[in-house]
Amino acid sequence: MADAKRPNQLFRNLNAKVAALPMIATALVIFVGCTVWTVVHSFTKSKLLPKLDFVGLDQYDRLWSTNKWLISIENLAIFGFFSLVLSISIGFFLATLLDQKIRFENTIRTIILYPFALSFVVTGLAWQWILNPDFGIQSVVRSMGWESFNFDPLYNQDLVIYGILIAAMWQGTGLIMVLMLAGLRGIDQDIWKASRVDGIPRWKTYIFIVIPMMKPVFITALVLIASGIVKVYDLVVAQTNGGPGIASEVPAKYVIESMFKNQNLGQAFAASTMMLVTVLIILVPYAYLEFGGKRREK
Repeated sequence: MADAKRPNQLFRNLNAKVAALPMIATALVIFVGCTVWTVVHSFTKSKLLPKLDFVGLDQYDRLWSTNKWLISIENLAIFGFFSLVLSISIGFFLATLLDQKIRFENTIRTIILYPFALSFVVTGLAWQWILNPDFGIQSVVRSMGWESFNFDPLYNQDLVIYGILIAAMWQGTGLIMVLMLAGLRGIDQDIWKASRVDGIPRWKTYIFIVIPMMKPVFITALVLIASGIVKVYDLVVAQTNGGPGIASEVPAKYVIESMFKNQNLGQAFAASTMMLVTVLIILVPYAYLEFGGKRREK
C-alpha cells in the first residue's frame, strides 16, 4: 500500500509544484551556481578579473595570517554573541510589557519599531553624532557638571565594537519585540487562567510554558538576527569605517575591500567561503536536529 501511495503523493498539488519550478531553477542557477563558482575561484590567484589559475590553499593561508581578518573575526564573534543575547532578551522583555494591555500600546510599539524603518547608514551616522565626545552624550553630561564623565566608545579601540552594538540594538530590537508580541498574543488565554488558578507564579508560566510554546517564534528571530550579524557592513562603515585603525573591522567589509579596493578577487572569494563555512557549521547541526529528529519520531 505504501508503494501505491507514493505516485499519488508525487502528483499531489502538481500545479503548485510546476509553478515553483522557475523559482527553484533560479535558486539553483544563481545561488547554488554562484556559490560553487566563488568557492572554486577561492583556490585561484584571481586579481582584477577571475581566472582559473589554481594556487591551492595559498589564499586561505594568506587570509588566516592577516591581522585585519583575525580582528574582523573576533569582532564578529563579540558582536554576534551580544546581538543574539541582547536582542532576544530585550525584545522578549518589551513584548511581555506590551502584552499587559497597557495604555497607548500602539504609540509605544510604533516608537520602538520606528528605528527599524531607517537604513543602517542613517542609523550609523546618527549614532556617530550621539557617541561623539565633542557634542554627543559625553558633552551633554559634562555640561551638566560631571566633568570627569567619559563615554566615547567609537574612539576607543577596546570598546568600539560595543559602540556599534548599541546602534544595532537600537535599530533591530523593535522588530524582535513585534515578533515576540505576536507570539505572546497567540497564546491561549486559558493557559494564563489555569496558571492563576493553580497558583503558578507568572515568571514560571513564562519560562516553563509560554517560552517552549513560542519555539517557532524564537527560531524565526534567531534566523533574522543571525543573517544580520553575518552581513553587517554598512553600519560599521557609517559609524567608524573600520576604525580607529582596524579595531572595528568585520568580515563583510574585508571581503568588499579585497574585491573592489585591493582588486584581489581570490582573497575576497576565500574570505567569502570562510563566512559560508561559518554559517554552515551553525545551520547544518541545527537542521539535522530539527528535521532529522522529527523524521525518526515518525
